[in-house]
Amino acid sequence: MVTISLCMIVKNEEEVLARCLDSVRSLVDEIVIVDTGSTDRTREIAARYTDRLYSFPWNDDFAAARNFSLSKATMEYCMWLDADDVLFPCDQIAFRALKSRLTSDTDVVMLKYHTGFDEDGSPTFSYYRERILKNSPDYRFTGAVHEVVPPVGAVLYSDVAVSHKKLRPSDPDRNLRIFEQELAKGHLLDPRQRYYYARELLFHGRYSEAAHSFLAFLEEGLGWLENNIEACSLLAQCYRALGDSAAELRALLRSLEYDRPRAELCCDLGAYFLDRDRLPEAVFWYETALSCEYDIRRGGFVQPDCYGYLPHIQLCVCYDRLGDRARAIEHNEAAGAEKPHSPAYLYNRDYFAALPCSQ
Repeated sequence: MVTISLCMIVKNEEEVLARCLDSVRSLVDEIVIVDTGSTDRTREIAARYTDRLYSFPWNDDFAAARNFSLSKATMEYCMWLDADDVLFPCDQIAFRALKSRLTSDTDVVMLKYHTGFDEDGSPTFSYYRERILKNSPDYRFTGAVHEVVPPVGAVLYSDVAVSHKKLRPSDPDRNLRIFEQELAKGHLLDPRQRYYYARELLFHGRYSEAAHSFLAFLEEGLGWLENNIEACSLLAQCYRALGDSAAELRALLRSLEYDRPRAELCCDLGAYFLDRDRLPEAVFWYETALSCEYDIRRGGFVQPDCYGYLPHIQLCVCYDRLGDRARAIEHNEAAGAEKPHSPAYLYNRDYFAALPCSQ
């Protein structure tokens, strides 16, 4: 069986570190923790789990800190986690099975990353990350923020999931600050970093700058396919905030230049037309969303609700407005089959039950 070093960078994580380590300590063969300047009990908690505890002066460079942690690993493979990540019991079982069959000819293992959850705890936002890496200088992080290890060599995709369960928000300005520091130093951002810089501008309400950055990213033509498609959706958000409806629609439709429709973009288009009471067009795009293949292994950000629940609940609204109660109820029940505790489904169910039978 292969051996795995867990490599983590931490700072002021006393609330969540034990939860993370308890979920994974029996799965790995070594724990390496690099503290980047904690002022709480993080180091004390880490010391309960490992004597491989190091310090690294924080320099606003996540890749540098993560690579330092990897350099301290002594096992065949390195696995990285954040302190507010956790492996739930079902994923711990699956991880043991994965580890038992993993062979040394695998270079990178991609695990699911669940970062959004509904009221029942089901994932609403997921994507794959390069989570287990062969312990080699060939596999190192790049990027001061939104750091990544380009997955090369023999890559294995697994259904094991890491779940990101924050207890409190992180510094909302940190990523943008780091990007702008890099730019002020004259450092050039690679295409992936330019995409994420535009995202940060959008999230900070700097819509005109974000739109300009997304357009520059797309026009350059060097971006990864999934980032290009997602950039179209985010560019549309910029134009919507700026009140430019025509540009919003153009941005959404531009996504079709790159590949077949993604359910997420179809739902965006459905919402665009539903907001304008253009119901046949909205129905078309929501029904197209239902026909899209759910494929998290494409590597992009995936919203599972867009492949079932969301288009069904929105088609219920569309058909109700079109006067087709039977189809509206059919789609509401389909939404309820996926999310039986959804407030929207329950509201709609009661709404239809209260209508006179002749309507």
